[in-house]
Amino acid sequence: MNTHLSFACDYMEGTHSVILQKLVETNLEKTGGYGLDPYCDAAKEKIKAACCCPDGEVLLLVGGTQTNATVIDALLKSYQGVIAAETGHISTHEAGAIEAGGHKVLTLPHTNGKITAQQIRDLLNGYNSDANHDHMVMPGMVYISNPTENGTIYYKQELEAISHVCHECGMPLFLDGARLGYGLMAADNDVTLEDIARLCDVFYIGGTKVGALFGEAVVITNPAISKDFRYMIKQRGGMLAKGRLLGIQFQTLFEDGLYWQISRHAIDMAMKLKKAFQACGYGFYVENSTNQKLPVLPDAVLEKLAGKYSYSFWEKTDESHSAVRFCKSWATKEENVDAFIAELHQIRSQMK
Repeated sequence: MNTHLSFACDYMEGTHSVILQKLVETNLEKTGGYGLDPYCDAAKEKIKAACCCPDGEVLLLVGGTQTNATVIDALLKSYQGVIAAETGHISTHEAGAIEAGGHKVLTLPHTNGKITAQQIRDLLNGYNSDANHDHMVMPGMVYISNPTENGTIYYKQELEAISHVCHECGMPLFLDGARLGYGLMAADNDVTLEDIARLCDVFYIGGTKVGALFGEAVVITNPAISKDFRYMIKQRGGMLAKGRLLGIQFQTLFEDGLYWQISRHAIDMAMKLKKAFQACGYGFYVENSTNQKLPVLPDAVLEKLAGKYSYSFWEKTDESHSAVRFCKSWATKEENVDAFIAELHQIRSQMK
């Protein structure tokens, strides 16, 4: 397939040109390693300012799987598990990294990728009322992602309710923000970074899928969690020796609104594509307002698109239709979206 017309995911290209230029400019500088350098310090301060949590702790890790595994292992005792949606990334796409670390993922049924405060409460009530609960895996924390695997977002009321249950029951709330920028810039979003910092004990701001070469910025707002956290990062393989590469990237992302510009562009391209699918009469596997679009298309249409455009297969919806995923990113060119839309309309016209 022609990779420059690929909409398969949002991290196929390298990095935004502004970040790349900054990496080139600083290439021959000598700094301390392992995140103990001026660039990491500056990035952390910018992120704390953006989150309105001056007393928080920011740590920069190399990737999403390392981040999820490190945070979850740090927060749980050996006999505890993590509550998550059955579609959650830690349950479906991390090759059992959480289980390999000795913790069970306690999955809940989802609605368009989301779980509710009531589901969490019900699970905890069921555990506590079981006479054999001391023989079972104890629920020790809650994991959610925003946006979810289905591209949906948690609204403020939902996040507040989940946070309330977690803190009432003495469990930390961890938000996976691998695509957080795309959620925050969605047209119907009512959650801010400040809200997330207020309601979550720990969350991360994704760089890998939002313009960086690699890297995720973990924000810890609960001081009980941050103690000795660097040991966990090192042990879990999330610490980069040339840590300044992470610092430079996140410092640049949070200068002059670049992170928000990147996210807004992806949303704009996704909404343009969504309108095209709707104009052709195609529905969606899940409705969402972020950068991942999940149309349900006739297999005959997908056959005609094959060879020119790539996308991610989601699942068969019936004998002749499939749900597929089209992702938009900072690097999505509008002319490529326009070319795809023109071809989509042409195919639709030919099949009438």
